[in-house]
Amino acid sequence: MPAQATARDTSESTTVGTGEYRRVLGHFPSGVTVITSRDAEGPVGFACQAFSALSLDPPLVLFSVAHTSTTWPRIKATGRFCVNFLSEEQGTLCRSFAVSGGDKFAGVDWKESDLGSPILAGAHGWVDCTIEATHPGGDHTIVVGRVQGLDAAADSEPLIFHRGAFGR
Repeated sequence: MPAQATARDTSESTTVGTGEYRRVLGHFPSGVTVITSRDAEGPVGFACQAFSALSLDPPLVLFSVAHTSTTWPRIKATGRFCVNFLSEEQGTLCRSFAVSGGDKFAGVDWKESDLGSPILAGAHGWVDCTIEATHPGGDHTIVVGRVQGLDAAADSEPLIFHRGAFGR
């Protein structure tokens, strides 16, 4: 008979330091995305590594965004977003979306998705979503999106982040 899992008491403070946490988890390669939307003020977006598929039926994805994000409230207010999977040559684009403030879309080519969110030119793929739910997750908010449309480029390679650097 399989052993039954028990819940761990999380009331104790953790002994894992943030530096060690980042160092070890940096060994796990992740794709790089830019989460976009558009409101009355124009297009808005931010770089995001914390993205994952969640469910096939219904089709759901998730990403995490820091509580300190000034971009997320604008995206949340629209009720929709597009996840743009960056291609290997879009490292510079990623860096511009990773900084706070400024016009991140200056000089960036994009087209509008069926839901009205920006799809970045040259993206490796994209997933257009409506916001299904949000959940607290430590110093981040976990955002669940219901997939409404998606596509991928067959002739590009993804931008990967591994050990603090971009790669393939």
